[in-house]
Amino acid sequence: MINERRTAILNIIVEQYIKTGEPIGSKTLCLLLPYSVSSATIRNEMAYLTELGFLEQRHTSGGRVPTRLAYRYYVDNLMQEKEINDYNKNLIFESLSVNAGDPERLLADAAKLISRYTNCAGFCCMLDDSLDCIQGVDLIPAGNNKAMIVMLTLGSKIKSSLVNLPCRLDDEFRYIFYEVINRLFVGKPLIQVNTALVQSSLLIARHRTFDLLPVLTSLCALCKEASQSKLTIEGETNLLSHDELGGDIYKLLSVLADKKKIISMIKDFTSSSTKSAMLIGEENPLYDIKNTTTVLSKFTYGNNQQAVLGMLGSTRIDYPAVLAYVKYIISVVDNILEVQNGERKEKA
Repeated sequence: MINERRTAILNIIVEQYIKTGEPIGSKTLCLLLPYSVSSATIRNEMAYLTELGFLEQRHTSGGRVPTRLAYRYYVDNLMQEKEINDYNKNLIFESLSVNAGDPERLLADAAKLISRYTNCAGFCCMLDDSLDCIQGVDLIPAGNNKAMIVMLTLGSKIKSSLVNLPCRLDDEFRYIFYEVINRLFVGKPLIQVNTALVQSSLLIARHRTFDLLPVLTSLCALCKEASQSKLTIEGETNLLSHDELGGDIYKLLSVLADKKKIISMIKDFTSSSTKSAMLIGEENPLYDIKNTTTVLSKFTYGNNQQAVLGMLGSTRIDYPAVLAYVKYIISVVDNILEVQNGERKEKA
């Protein structure tokens, strides 16, 4: 049982260790407790908390440090989130409003803000959807026989690419281009757009087939990109300042660079019924990140597309401040996407 005094001791140890990174001894606790307790009594209480798995002693004569279990108990029962001032709230809202109409850029902006305000790594992942289709494609003149091809999917993904043309973008070229797009590509699932589909445009394009080839090839590349899960990570270098990660930092950075394991973990999370989760230490399913704290939150947008926004740092983070910013950024993104989803339902 964790009584009032043990709770107070545990709270002080967690908060002091977060601040200093140094083990906490009985003498320090005597000074920090709001009431008078002998060093012997404190040592007994610390020994009891160690037996319960809340504290560990790394050296025989040293103080105690919190375990993963202590951080979990602290977050769930003791922590008081810090207030975010109105200035920072407005700054975050304005930053996220810039790309409110583009979910992919919105979530990428949110990942940047998470890394900036938490000094951890922020990430977002747009998950693949085999049912996502091409909603429309446009061709915008860019001068000097160049054009910008812009594709929009039913899942609200926007992809674009600059293409070099072997001819002028004249009226006939544009007419044939849109004829091919509307007859062969619009409504086609992204995973079905390939070179075979491009070759079938020969019957429509006829003598302009060679001219159209660069544009249609670029469209194939955009479809392939949009059909795959995309993980964006911001602020990986912030983790270099997390002393708690020690020598494991390079293994962690390697996992983040590879991305495949993180995407797999995210997909497993989205298949659960949980909307948001915070995983501390060994609660993380991936062995390579078992000395980190990870926050995950999933979103549904567009035509039932799924995405995840999150944060990753060491277990010794400033939980009251970090979680306050992460939760606020997540809530702003959630509200923006809800407004967009509501507008789409009304139009439908």
